[in-house]
Amino acid sequence: MGFDINLDGIYECIVGERRAEDVILHSADVKKLWVLPSSINLVAADTELPNMEDAHHVVRRIVDSVRDAYDYIFIDCSPSLGFTTVNILTAADSVLVPVQCEYLALEGLSKLLNTIKMVKERLNPELKIEGFVLTMYMRNRLNNQVVGEVREHFGELAYETIIQRNIRLGEAPSHGKPIMLYDASATGSVNYLNLAREFLKRNRK
Repeated sequence: MGFDINLDGIYECIVGERRAEDVILHSADVKKLWVLPSSINLVAADTELPNMEDAHHVVRRIVDSVRDAYDYIFIDCSPSLGFTTVNILTAADSVLVPVQCEYLALEGLSKLLNTIKMVKERLNPELKIEGFVLTMYMRNRLNNQVVGEVREHFGELAYETIIQRNIRLGEAPSHGKPIMLYDASATGSVNYLNLAREFLKRNRK
């Protein structure tokens, strides 16, 4: 995407050193894509956020400062359920949950759902679950069982699109490109384009 990973980003916004509108970058490759970058510095936010004023709403204030400028704002979270993730859930309108097609992922999913429930009750009453996206899928008995359980338990919240395991998906980040720019014909590209179409269909404005 042509971005310098050493540029200021979300961490600097959290600690009050920069404003979001000053560090958001426009992609040179994707016409209508803007990115507020992150870096390894964000790891420190989990220990710094609790000491800030109105600590649970720091990320929400950052998002609100640019919310009206974009059709959609996606915030990519780490798998951990620390203070930073709770902050992001407090800022979000909804949560799109990726679920790896493994049984251990289902065990972790229950913890995430409990966290979402807590945030909804205490910090963000408007928070909702956007849906569940099955990922890392392979055509085998175990993966099919996980797919079946997710669809049975969550019904229409489970997206029809499934993201399959794909070598090209794994290669793309090392080339600094999203899969669609790295290999538009790859299975991963087709999966993610279908996911985007399904998301837009569910969220027609």
